Amino acid sequence: MAGVRVVSLKAAVPQSIPADGQYHLLKFPFDVESYDPWNMHSPLQPDAYSFPATSWATQPRSGLVWPCWQDGVRGWGTVHGLVYWEAGDYTEVRSRIVRDPLDIASGYDSTCTEDHVANPGGQFRAKNWGLFIDPQVPLGLMVRHNASDAVDVTLAEFKLVIHPVEEP
Repeated sequence: MAGVRVVSLKAAVPQSIPADGQYHLLKFPFDVESYDPWNMHSPLQPDAYSFPATSWATQPRSGLVWPCWQDGVRGWGTVHGLVYWEAGDYTEVRSRIVRDPLDIASGYDSTCTEDHVANPGGQFRAKNWGLFIDPQVPLGLMVRHNASDAVDVTLAEFKLVIHPVEEP
């Protein structure tokens, strides 16, 4: 049985989240990966879509993790997310894990949607979730808020650990 596979992403650059009531995919740079030896987060995507790594902040696809698409490993995925929100006039912030958040593979499929009532000051939220993953279906971490103006996410982290599943 193969060992676990891990990708760990971090974006410490503020990302403006519009005040439109919609979920927005958090984006992650390609040149400062915390850990990605299996190329699950690459500007060259498995459907042959490619873009310059330096344009990650303007490319929605920089928010995608393709679970070990190069070797076709399926398994049980444990997802970890971390989102730091700047203070704002929101009364709640939300996050969710989404299979195919850009609707390019199998169709948008959200899971682990959480909403949090705002505390005074910024919001600092962590999430964990388990799900079966498919190497042809990307995952993403999406957020929204209900403020009257755009609010920045000042830090975002997205991690996936894939555990192979052994059939009896």
